[in-house]
Amino acid sequence: MIENSPNQLWIYDTTLRDGTQREGLSVSIEDKLRIARRLDQMGIPFIEGGWPGANPKDVQFFWQLQAEPLKQAEIVAFCFTRRPHQTAATDPMMRSLLAAATHWVTIVGKSWDLHVTEGLKTTLTENLEMIRDTIEYLRTQGRKVIYDAEHWFDGYKHNPEYAIQTLESAIASGAEWVVLCDTNGGTLPHEVSRVVSEVIQKLPPNTQIGIHTHNDSDTAVANAIAGVMAGVKMVQGTINGYGERCGNANLCSLIPNFQIKMGYHCIAENQLAQLTETSRFVSEVVNLAPDDHAAFVGCSAFAHKGGMHVSAVEKNPLTYEHIQPQQIGNHRRIVISEQAGVSNVLAKARTFGIELEKENPATREILERLKELESQGYQFEAAEASFELLMREALGSRQQFFEIKGFQVHCELARGKETNNALATVKIAVNGKDILEVAEGNGPVAALDAALRKALGNFYPQISDFELSDYKVRILNENAGTAAKTRVLVESRNGHQRWTTVSVSTNILDASYHAVVEGLEYGLFLHADVEPVISAEC
Repeated sequence: MIENSPNQLWIYDTTLRDGTQREGLSVSIEDKLRIARRLDQMGIPFIEGGWPGANPKDVQFFWQLQAEPLKQAEIVAFCFTRRPHQTAATDPMMRSLLAAATHWVTIVGKSWDLHVTEGLKTTLTENLEMIRDTIEYLRTQGRKVIYDAEHWFDGYKHNPEYAIQTLESAIASGAEWVVLCDTNGGTLPHEVSRVVSEVIQKLPPNTQIGIHTHNDSDTAVANAIAGVMAGVKMVQGTINGYGERCGNANLCSLIPNFQIKMGYHCIAENQLAQLTETSRFVSEVVNLAPDDHAAFVGCSAFAHKGGMHVSAVEKNPLTYEHIQPQQIGNHRRIVISEQAGVSNVLAKARTFGIELEKENPATREILERLKELESQGYQFEAAEASFELLMREALGSRQQFFEIKGFQVHCELARGKETNNALATVKIAVNGKDILEVAEGNGPVAALDAALRKALGNFYPQISDFELSDYKVRILNENAGTAAKTRVLVESRNGHQRWTTVSVSTNILDASYHAVVEGLEYGLFLHADVEPVISAEC
């Protein structure tokens, strides 16, 4: 773990507990272990693993980590204070917590008198005793305790004297940290600053204070920053801001803000460069699409679309970039669209490894073709593979792996059946040789894809590694009804690369077919020096 220092901030990740309370997010034990090990690799000091005893999954998670511990991070088990009118030593929750065998535990207690009397149905005095007894008992069992003061800011607003008493009880009982929680997410940054400053004045000197914020007012990140500026030293949050309702403070925004902009030390510099990859890894594991427009780690965070912007950033990135994207493992993207200028085309060409000159007639041809196709409904900013093929065609360097001759699709539709079979026939030519193939699929696009692969597989075995991973359809002119123009985006992958192609047509099957064809073509292009295999069987 990182050594303590005046500019040290302790990052506490609760993705595996608070984050999994997000609606629509579900993880297996294996998923939780994979995320925990990735966070450990990134140097997060505290990782909250869950509530042992609340469900079998969390129990098994902690057992697995006992057998194969993390390398750097402290794994933390979570629990509430003991129940009213019991003792911590006899409370079954405490037994489950101790069985997790973690060095650190986080205990949540009530700070708001409303929750004590209405929620717990007990007295304010008993609540203080629950905090004291729980922490003291865990300390006798060799545990270090982080005390999360639930609903702290609401409790402080309604009854500041009692709220402070709950913290004093936790500190006197031996808690290492007290964490101020904005559980309802309704507090604003100026309130956080004021309250944290007042709390620091009222608590014993050198008390270690943390903050835990929710995003219901869209200020979770700002609130956490306000807390740090007022003096807190631990910040709790989740990767990608996952969490119940509107989510928790997003560590993917907080860590670079603290470390790059405010001079605090959170993780090592080489670990900070893993931030973007970690964000996308976690979104992949929990099966949620990454937010392309997320600050710092989003695919569009350093994307430049307007021609004037691109021209400026090419001269000096500081003109339109607040940090160097490489610091957090992201990269600059030049977006191609109808708003593009010559600077966009030149910059984009360089990302494809093409040195294109402004004076080259092909540059203007590419720009004009781009704007023409975008006016028809194409969207190249979302389909860079198609734009690279367009660019190489204008430059005369687009390799023709095969030639499209035509296709037919026959669909068998039956009401009440779970599947609608389709039969596709494709005709292509490879090295002047015509190939006619037929394949079935669960739907017309699947059948077309299967037929193309069948036709090309004998010539290009690499195609067996390609996979159609996403298929999106957008109606461009809704008022035209069934005669509307359709844009189709197809995402393909080969195990370590992803690429997207686009086509537009009033015929959805025609648009789908051409987008799939370009996806296969670009995949072959990525395999350098691909030549068709000509054999006697062909």
